Amino acid sequence: MALGTHHRRSQGKLQGIKAHAQAAADMQAQLSQLVGKRFVAETDYGNLSHYPRYLKAINVRLDKLRADPARDTRLLAEWNSVALPYQRALKDRAGRADPKMTEFRWMLEELRVSLYAQELKTPMPVSVKRLQKVWESMQR
Repeated sequence: MALGTHHRRSQGKLQGIKAHAQAAADMQAQLSQLVGKRFVAETDYGNLSHYPRYLKAINVRLDKLRADPARDTRLLAEWNSVALPYQRALKDRAGRADPKMTEFRWMLEELRVSLYAQELKTPMPVSVKRLQKVWESMQR
């Protein structure tokens, strides 16, 4: 399935989950970060090649959200425990490029796949605990 098709499907499904505002806002933010105006030009091919899986994971998450909203809330809290320190540090950097921060950003995308759509598999082992250790080592 083409990248645009995955993106449109995700956008369409997001419109239908107004009852789950926090999850919808998170997925909308994820889509905005993944598919910005210049994402093809600004994303290296290695990461771009994973986009169909990332977008498919959003659709899997949407399907699972309807069945168990409490699970989604719990997983979002776990993801945020690692993502929020990263997001704060990113703001502090004010746009300065840092390869380690870029690598961590993609690890966060893989963590989303691992948490919400484990059946889609990740190319490397990721977990909240593992990313917390990576983040701690980056702060030294």
